[in-house]
Amino acid sequence: MDFSLGDEERQIRDTIRTFVEREVMPLEDEVLRNERAGLPGLDHDVVRELQEKARRAGFWGINTPEEYGGIALGPVMSAILAMEVGRTFVPFSFGGSADNILYGANEEQKQAYLLPTIAGERRSCFAITEPGAGSDARNIRSRAVRSGDDWVINGEKTFITGGNEADFCMVFAVTDPDKGADGGITCFLVDRDMGWKSSPIPTMGQWGPAALSFEDVRVPAANVLGEVGRGFDLAMRWIGQGRFMIPARAVGAAERLLGMAIEYAKIRESMGHKIADYQAIQWQIADSQVEIESAKWLTLYAAWRVGRGLDARHASSIAKLNGAVMANQVVDRVLQIHGGMGYTKELPVERWYRELRLLRIFEGTDEIQRRTIARNLIKGHAKLGVIGD
Repeated sequence: MDFSLGDEERQIRDTIRTFVEREVMPLEDEVLRNERAGLPGLDHDVVRELQEKARRAGFWGINTPEEYGGIALGPVMSAILAMEVGRTFVPFSFGGSADNILYGANEEQKQAYLLPTIAGERRSCFAITEPGAGSDARNIRSRAVRSGDDWVINGEKTFITGGNEADFCMVFAVTDPDKGADGGITCFLVDRDMGWKSSPIPTMGQWGPAALSFEDVRVPAANVLGEVGRGFDLAMRWIGQGRFMIPARAVGAAERLLGMAIEYAKIRESMGHKIADYQAIQWQIADSQVEIESAKWLTLYAAWRVGRGLDARHASSIAKLNGAVMANQVVDRVLQIHGGMGYTKELPVERWYRELRLLRIFEGTDEIQRRTIARNLIKGHAKLGVIGD
């Protein structure tokens, strides 16, 4: 495998880096002010304006197939660009994309959901997690019962990203209790005006998930995504496809934070010396760099496997676990290097501290990743000492 970048790829990376530095990072103070006032970090219109600027620069639908107007850069370049975007905490993402499972919709559903989502005219959310079914997605209890030409859904979902803003959701419900996850869970495309409700869940960081409630929500049978009973397969495809993107953004954040710590250590004096002269500080900087580089290459390897069409689940679990833990260790050291200033809201370090803590929980907790990695090794699904297979 070769992770060296060609001239075109290097130009793409550098263009995105310049875009982030010139257009996105200057909004950080505004984000901090808004969040301290209890407001969203950025208004949706501001995000859309940024996305349009990126579009004019040639970046629209970086993971979207060309037939849908995207540029389909592929997993490795997508991971590299995520590292660049991860260098800021401004809640920005490129426009022109849609959830990967929506590409499995039929033609009528594509017209109603996929294409408007790619165009930015509609907003979706992925609703599988429930109060009693977080890491154990097989334990979902929301029910969908057939009623004539409709399905009637009852249940609750929780910690749903984008659930407060979405105008439709991809909701997973049990349609055959006897089969459960093995053929008894179905995915439905459910418009908000069909009757589901959402409420915000306050968190310690910027992430603003929602609780969703479904009370006798009637959904046309035509709104089944994929096949009845095969929803769990779709859910696992959604979860697994982009798991490597989480550690990619973690790498970007950790690199930015470490850079801040290095600059601060070079100017902050204690006992007559710059604190960068002290071994205690140097070791924290060195350890952080080693961990960041390790996470970077594990992430790129997982993305490479996805791009080659290889089974990337094991590699993605390793990358996700390592990247999430790494980011939390680095931000903790960076806050420590900054001392009392790092703990204040004068600097964004404490804000990043809160945000990065989420990485060890969502999209599969540390414990779930460790369980997956260990189970794969014990059952022989993954082998030690094998590279590139």
